[in-house]
Amino acid sequence: MQIQPYLYFEGRCEEAVEFYRKALGAELTMLMRYKDSPEPPQPGMIPPGAENKVMHSSFRIGETTVMASDGLCSGKPDFRGVSLTISASNDSKAERLFAALGNGGRVQMPLTKTFFSSRFGMVADRFGVSWMIIVMP
Repeated sequence: MQIQPYLYFEGRCEEAVEFYRKALGAELTMLMRYKDSPEPPQPGMIPPGAENKVMHSSFRIGETTVMASDGLCSGKPDFRGVSLTISASNDSKAERLFAALGNGGRVQMPLTKTFFSSRFGMVADRFGVSWMIIVMP
């Protein structure tokens, strides 16, 4: 059994995938737009003019596959109550990842030494996705 995150960017999916490609080295493995669906969207599912938005995508970050979409294209993504965690192999890698994800985002807890890790911090990226960066002991 495997659990995979599915993120709804509500109109900014393609921008987010490109950001993760640059910030984390993500590799896009699949992208389908609403206009490319073999079945048309249900009436009212997406607003008019959203045919080029992302219906489904998947990308790999390290060994993890993340799936994402523009969802209902509401323009209001909401990522409350969840955080993605990246285990960095060392302090300098943790610092680089934290800085890259925080570019245009908001630091929730500065990256620092804690009793459980040589580096741990929390940051919400420019899309509102919360990330925890940790160096595992």
